Amino acid sequence: MTIENLVKRIQDIMRQDAGVDGDAQRISQLVWLLFLKVYDAKEEEWEFMDDNYESIIPEELKWRSWAPDNKDGKALTGGALLDFVNNRLFPILKDLEVDEYTPQRAAIVKTVFEDAYNYMRDGVLLRQIINILNEVDFNDYQERHAFNDVYETFLKSLQSAGSSGEFYTSRVLTDFIIEMLDPRIGEVVADYAAGTGGFLTSALEHLRLKEETPEDRETINTSIVGIEKKGLPYMLAMTNLILHDIDEPGIKRGNSLADNVREVSDKNKVDVFAMNPPYGGVEGPGIQANFPNDMQTKETADLFIATMMYHLKKNGRAGVILPDGFLFGTDGAKVNIKKKLLKEFNLHTIVRLPAGVFAPYTSIKTNILFFENKGATEKIDFYEIPLPDGLKNGFTKTRPFMKKHIEGAQEWFLHRENGDENAYSATIEEIEKRNFNIDIRNPLNIKDEEVYTLDELMEELNEKALEIESLLEELSSVLKGDK
Repeated sequence: MTIENLVKRIQDIMRQDAGVDGDAQRISQLVWLLFLKVYDAKEEEWEFMDDNYESIIPEELKWRSWAPDNKDGKALTGGALLDFVNNRLFPILKDLEVDEYTPQRAAIVKTVFEDAYNYMRDGVLLRQIINILNEVDFNDYQERHAFNDVYETFLKSLQSAGSSGEFYTSRVLTDFIIEMLDPRIGEVVADYAAGTGGFLTSALEHLRLKEETPEDRETINTSIVGIEKKGLPYMLAMTNLILHDIDEPGIKRGNSLADNVREVSDKNKVDVFAMNPPYGGVEGPGIQANFPNDMQTKETADLFIATMMYHLKKNGRAGVILPDGFLFGTDGAKVNIKKKLLKEFNLHTIVRLPAGVFAPYTSIKTNILFFENKGATEKIDFYEIPLPDGLKNGFTKTRPFMKKHIEGAQEWFLHRENGDENAYSATIEEIEKRNFNIDIRNPLNIKDEEVYTLDELMEELNEKALEIESLLEELSSVLKGDK
């Protein structure tokens, strides 16, 4: 089995089905199938370890009961398979009885299927996809973990289904942020805009390198928490963590902005935040009311920064990806949020990402902000990741942002005393004079006007067109929100 071949075979089959329209539906269709197969493999493990284990899924609805094809002509296919899926599997799993006493690893089945749908109309094509998934043996530890790479490929395809990286942040960025935050065993690591769980799985893998005892493993497995608002990325995140051997993923379905920040208790605070909140979104008056008057704004990303500040423990650490707009914005609420961030927290580092990091799905420039709950900011260290030779206008789909492009920032982050031409600083006094505009560029990188060839001009115009398109999408979102 090769990753590319398996993904391509499934995608090619789904494109033949008249009921599946677009990447979002293809991914959603695949995820509920994948979840059931992965969950069935985990149940076999639980049954082996506990003779008294009881499944929340009726026996005839378990993957092992209806999905295998033994090549004896008895496997469900065509109209019979569609009838089973649409009229038995989905109605029963959506209506499972769950209460406060239901173990979380059982309750997640109902939660996942509450927003799942079978889009496929051709039962023969559906059978073909099921047979491909059955080629992966999730009971085999090595093969299950090899499938993580396949799953990563699935998640990448979400970039064309979401907007502005809403569902997926590249492994390069999640690993970098987690490594710089360096969570320790016993600390709670959270992502309140969890998406597909990229930050959480990066944190999980980072922490498992530190474990020494079975108790460490149990502590790690219960210290990864997240909240996700939308059904599709929630399903992806749950499956992602199960694939990473988390039996009871600590991800809740809901809007993390719906809680009143004035009422956050110490028990609800976390040690480490790693996030890429959705930007370009808008929130209504009911959500805004959960924040102090001077911080109320419709901009989703700004409210997430406020949420992080109220939920971060003393001495806690955070790394968050934000667009340039947060840095240079000077409207009242945005400035007030930045004032709180700088006056009460230590915003010690901003890594400025080059253009095209999220190409081709958005051209909005972004930054990684690192801050800690250890007192006020005195100065901010900036690191501006340079574009490699030959990419004057930014990364592209064919030449994407890769691990090697962030290695300089990582080396500098850990050894700042050595200096770097891409690094510079600004004091809090300088920032206050700028009315808290922290959109500060490296003075060494300010160049004289450059002479472009015709090809270079055309490339830049194309990049500008993508940027305008992205801004129009943001404007459309704002107008839909009646801003």
